[in-house]
Amino acid sequence: MAKLRDPDGGCPWDLEQDFATIAPYTIEEAYEVDDAIRRADWSDLRDELGDLLLQVVYHAQMAREEQRFDFSDVVASICEKLVRRHPHVFGDETVESAEAQVDAWEVQKRKERAQRGETGALDGVPLALPALLRARKLQSRAARAGAAMPDAERAGAEAADRLAALREKLASKEAASSEAVGELLFAAVALARHLGVEPEDALRETTARFEAAVRAKESR
Repeated sequence: MAKLRDPDGGCPWDLEQDFATIAPYTIEEAYEVDDAIRRADWSDLRDELGDLLLQVVYHAQMAREEQRFDFSDVVASICEKLVRRHPHVFGDETVESAEAQVDAWEVQKRKERAQRGETGALDGVPLALPALLRARKLQSRAARAGAAMPDAERAGAEAADRLAALREKLASKEAASSEAVGELLFAAVALARHLGVEPEDALRETTARFEAAVRAKESR
């Protein structure tokens, strides 16, 4: 990557890139890793992990050129974080179960966010996350912070109310706003959270079944 970014004989395309232009490729490669896992294609997973690793190398090289940090700093940072977040493995603390570890992890992450000046319960949830995943994370954060959130029964009722309102608009041929549709999806995320279902995964799986059905019909 250093050679590709070398002004003297490097690749013109690579030389034009910066953090912002490479970021979309990083996200895309992460999704391709996920896709290979879902297809259980281990040869493809090997290749896709290499592509994802290249993104880390790419960002680290650009940071090195700006004298911000380099690849070894990236590795040192994650090693330090793993040790800090697992005192029951690398220290003297004891964790009784996976659930207890999740609770301890959340406490540690709150401390880390506070050190970065992120004092709000919803601080640090990336804007670039897929919408369903971000909605679920925001709802979970708010619930842990003690915000008044609907219980399972109320979440189901709210989803039904939002759907009924949209059906009324459809029957009257009245245009529905994106806000109304968004409220239905947000309520559905809340219901999924209470059911222990990841809404992003659920929609992905349903979409895959729909795709398979359409392709099967086409082949017939």
